[in-house]
Amino acid sequence: MSNVEPMTIFGYEKLQAEVKDLKEVKRPGVVKAIEEALEHGDLKENAEYHAAKEMQKNIDNRLAELQELLGNAQIVDPSELEHAKVSFGSTVIMTNLDTDEEVTYTIVGGAESNPDMGLISFNSPLAKQLLGKEEGDDVKVRLPGGEMEFEIDEVKYQEIVFDSH
Repeated sequence: MSNVEPMTIFGYEKLQAEVKDLKEVKRPGVVKAIEEALEHGDLKENAEYHAAKEMQKNIDNRLAELQELLGNAQIVDPSELEHAKVSFGSTVIMTNLDTDEEVTYTIVGGAESNPDMGLISFNSPLAKQLLGKEEGDDVKVRLPGGEMEFEIDEVKYQEIVFDSH
């Protein structure tokens, strides 16, 4: 059973760039470090060798993880979706009914999430509780910090900004 991982083209290209960097830059560098460490002889006492082998294992694990993410990736163009209800790529403006504070979140793929910028993963507890809701709905959400109640003020699509540069 595959876990379809929705993401924008931005997230897909970001993952592909990481794969390319790991395969073409980082992994060959580690292989070279292992070869150099082997020339120093005795492996039991050879910290450089063990560190390089560990790094190689970490790179290979990350590559496998990325290949799986990319294999399950379903590229979604949020601008083509209807945003009458909260869905992938929706920007949701809502008011915390306890504090009267207004918050804005955009629902994106896991690889693209950046909570500091209001980009929350499609699979996050908050996003899962918002999906399918409409403007005017009151939503009680259970979060690690407790239960909060929000009123959804607006659901819309706007171009998603992934980095603050």
